[in-house]
Amino acid sequence: MKKFTYFFFVIALVCTSCSISPEPIAYGSDGCHFCSMTIVDQQYAAQYVTKKGKSFKFDAAECMLNELKTIDNNSVALFLVTDYENPGELIDATNASYLISQNLPSPMGAYLSAFENKDLAEKVQKDKQGELFTWEGLHMKFDKKDEK
Repeated sequence: MKKFTYFFFVIALVCTSCSISPEPIAYGSDGCHFCSMTIVDQQYAAQYVTKKGKSFKFDAAECMLNELKTIDNNSVALFLVTDYENPGELIDATNASYLISQNLPSPMGAYLSAFENKDLAEKVQKDKQGELFTWEGLHMKFDKKDEK
């Protein structure tokens, strides 16, 4: 019976030690993995988590997008951005809608904001102007930016 209990304890430990979930961002003290700036603005932070459970935090989605150019994206389990309408709330970056508007400055100057759904992004676009993007479209835009 003792071996049986020990076996389940080891299995439970292994399963919980490699969990793939985001880490809370300590605003005002965590630094951006890409540019090393302190993460302070709760409307723009981003994060990705690898399939091994390692978390990388960013002060803005544009920093994460630039970092993603240097790694194998197949090693990433979660891509997360902050929902502009709900500061501090991380959402799935691959399903988010993005607005680049000169009227919404982001920490690194790309004027990039993320929204949980397209309707909210379109509503803000009507007020602030700009161009809407999907996750894939955003990658194409940032990749073209480097070609210039």
